[in-house]
Amino acid sequence: MAQTVLIAAPEHLAALKEHGFADALAFSDADALKALEAITRDKPPSVVLEKVFAATSRGAALIKRIKADPALSGCEIKIISHDGKPLTAKKKKEGGATPHVEERRPSPPPAAATPVPAPPLDQRGTRRAPRFIVKGIEVTIDGKPAALINVSVVGAQVVSPTILKPNQRVRITLPDAEGPIRLMAGVAWAAFEMPKSGPVYRAGIEFFDAEAGNLDRFIDKNKVS
Repeated sequence: MAQTVLIAAPEHLAALKEHGFADALAFSDADALKALEAITRDKPPSVVLEKVFAATSRGAALIKRIKADPALSGCEIKIISHDGKPLTAKKKKEGGATPHVEERRPSPPPAAATPVPAPPLDQRGTRRAPRFIVKGIEVTIDGKPAALINVSVVGAQVVSPTILKPNQRVRITLPDAEGPIRLMAGVAWAAFEMPKSGPVYRAGIEFFDAEAGNLDRFIDKNKVS
């Protein structure tokens, strides 16, 4: 069983193998799910992520998934540059407790000289209209199932096992007793997540051709009081 699991872009793996990780169980960034399977199965003492991968949504989701699993509390997460130099500062608790890893974060950018107008959509859904939480509603996006989390007359938040990418145009169908509500829409934002149930994409959807009357009726019937 390998003591270290290494995950990096394919073009960096060979160099990292030569910089102290020759015995690591290595995965390319495209095989993050296979890496997670190996980590949960073998529980290696060290999980090493190359900084470019660690900065992606998949990298962030993998780190979050490892930290959230009590069975992986002994895994130390290290972020390194493509030349193998560490980018993390490690602190060890007294009494031999599990090491705590502090990730180095970039300094915040200087404040802008002039205020920047807020975009119509924020990173977690629409702000131009009230949003309503719903439960147990399955919608389809381009014919594939997704869970509806919340909805407004201008957009919605969904969780989908199918890949969703920002700026992707989609057709979303909402179930309704008076007939399915079919809408053309766009993906405003998307985030990759790795819960124990399997990888999913959480996304904000912006409606392009919504009829407020139909959506008001749908919301009234399905919103959580």
